[in-house]
This record gives sequence, C-alpha cells and structure tokens, in this order.
Amino acid sequence: MDTLETRELRYFVAVAEELHFGRAAERLGMAQPPLSRAIQQLERRIGVSLLERNRRGVSLTDAGDVLLHEGRAALDATAAAARRTRRAGGADSSGGPRNRLVLAVKAAASHELLQKLLDAYAAEPDAAEIEVLPSGMCEQAELLRDGRADVALMHTPFNSLAGFDSEELMTEGRIAILPAGHPLAAHKTLSMADVGDIPGLPIARWPSHGTYPPGQGPEIHDQTQLAQLIALGRTVAVFPDSARAWLWAEHAAVPLADASPIVTHIAWPAHSRSLALAGLIRTATQL
Repeated sequence: MDTLETRELRYFVAVAEELHFGRAAERLGMAQPPLSRAIQQLERRIGVSLLERNRRGVSLTDAGDVLLHEGRAALDATAAAARRTRRAGGADSSGGPRNRLVLAVKAAASHELLQKLLDAYAAEPDAAEIEVLPSGMCEQAELLRDGRADVALMHTPFNSLAGFDSEELMTEGRIAILPAGHPLAAHKTLSMADVGDIPGLPIARWPSHGTYPPGQGPEIHDQTQLAQLIALGRTVAVFPDSARAWLWAEHAAVPLADASPIVTHIAWPAHSRSLALAGLIRTATQL
C-alpha cells in the first residue's frame, strides 16, 4: 500500500529521531507497547524493514533513513498547510472573512523596495492584509517551508530558491559599511580584498542555519548591534547598496568594485493557489 497516515509518520519520526521506543513514547504522550505495534504494522503495510532492533538499541535501515527524511518533509508540509489555511480563513474586526499574507524579509534589507511594494499593493482593490515578518540571515526559506510565511523577499547568491517559484525584482551592487572616520571611508571604491584585510577592523559574522562562519569579526545577532559596532570602529560589513537607507551619521558606505551583484526575488511555495498571493506577486513584478 502506498498511502501513509499522518499519525503513522509522527510515530515513526519520533522513534527514528529518538532511536529509543521508550523516549519516543514519552515524547508522543502514549504507552510504549501500542507504539511498537504501530511501527510493526507500518513495516508490514509498506513491505520493508525500517528499524534494526537488537540488544544495543534501535538503528535505522536504509529504507528507514529515507522515510525519516520524507516523513519530516510531509509533516512539515501538513503543518504549513494548516497554518496557511487558518490565515486564509481568519476573521476581520467586523467578524467577516479577512485574507492575510505573511511576507518574510531579511531584517533591514531592500527597505525602499519593500515600502514601495506595500504601498502599491495596499492601493489594489481587495488587497489582503500584509504582515511583514523580519527574519535573520537565510531564514526566509525555512519560514516558507513550514508555513509561517506565505511569500518572501529573497536574495541570491545568499538564499537558495530551490523548491520555490520566484520572480526577479531588482539587481544591485554591494557596499562596504565602515566607520565614518576611517581612512578607507574617503575612497571612491574598494575591493573585496581591501575590506577583508583592514587592520583592527574585521568583517562582521552573521549566523547561517544557527552557526557562525570562522573568522575574527564579532558575531552579529541583530541589525542594531551591527550598526553600533560599526559606529564604534569595531567591525566592517558588506551589504547590498540599498542598505544605505538605514545608515547612521557615524557610518560611511563605499561601493565595492569587484563584488558580485545581489539579486532580489519575490519567492513563494510552488504549489500555492492563493488569489491574494497572486495579486501581491503581480504588483511586485509591475514595480
């Protein structure tokens, strides 16, 4: 049989992640014997062994490893569908239905483009309510996949667009953001090599998937922290040219002559059938 139930997937994923029936049963809030029987029934139904059971414990077979990967994706998709459905069926202050879209954006990125998009879309008849969800570095894809966001502004080469539909909105160069009083701030252009080798001014490090890249620069947690450290002469950062919108008087922006351009895309799940989302995408491409 090719059909799997959501309950079966939840049971199996819990066992596969814990590699222990007792801990998995506790996590699921159920007794261990019915959980063991459910996994055995699942194996019989699909005709393959998913787990190796021996005195040392539980381990995944090759088939079990595949089902763990696919099962997580299926459960995430189910949860995402529920979140998006609740948003689409939400009620406004008068009790009537009110469409709402969540737009994920990298904090402080593409500010001018974002403002133009929100203003233009709000002027459209039957425009949905837009909730802007600021995110950290490279978090937009995760927010789209798990249903916390319906649409996102994403930036290549930093973000991967794999698995999403997208439209290109803007291409821009990059700038180095330095303390205003630094000698390099007076230059008309700099190179990436210049920025990477400034004595006493290491490049700021942003997390990607929860981990920071190696380097001497400070670990950055948010935009305000970065802005203050640059103003204090503790770090330098590389951003798209549109980041000029949030610079302080204590900052200087110098174009990077040899940096690859940044392309901003509007991206959404490939299976989306939302009319409100289609309207937002149409507005974005017309900008």
